[in-house]
Amino acid sequence: MNEIASCHILKMDKQFTSNQAPSSVLNEIRFYRSNEKPYGVFSNLYRRTIIFEGVTYATSEHAYQAGKARKDDVREWMLSAPSPSLVAMVAHGLYVWDVTPNWSKIKFDRMRAVLLAKFSQHEDLRKILLDTGNARLVESATVKNSVNLEWGEVNGQGKNMLGVLLMEVRSSLQEGNQ
Repeated sequence: MNEIASCHILKMDKQFTSNQAPSSVLNEIRFYRSNEKPYGVFSNLYRRTIIFEGVTYATSEHAYQAGKARKDDVREWMLSAPSPSLVAMVAHGLYVWDVTPNWSKIKFDRMRAVLLAKFSQHEDLRKILLDTGNARLVESATVKNSVNLEWGEVNGQGKNMLGVLLMEVRSSLQEGNQ
């Protein structure tokens, strides 16, 4: 089976799966699970170490969420979770007094910087991102909640901030700024 089979690739109104290939540039690529080939690498839960701000993190989710915790002991406890999805779960459950001040204003800049580090440090991941051309990248979740509606889309609704930031990083890499 073709690697493309496990993700959703859309061109205009036609969906391509399995061994079909679009005849021209893809308009939209949807991803969600980190184990999907080949676009699972766009998930922050994809297991690939990155160095960010001089620290080596297990995943981009770890690097991103490390910035959310205000206190070192809370950060260390959060990052000790056994999986990136549990790191995210812990981070979403932090008490307001444990969250970095102005987190809601700085979190997108941090995510952009984390993604730039991830795709700059790993040539294979950079190639996958750049090979998407100018396609719209969409984190396509199934559960409707505030996190999924902010970082992705659920049934076509949501801000898709992860997709937006990935497209910004892709543009920066295409322009050779990294």
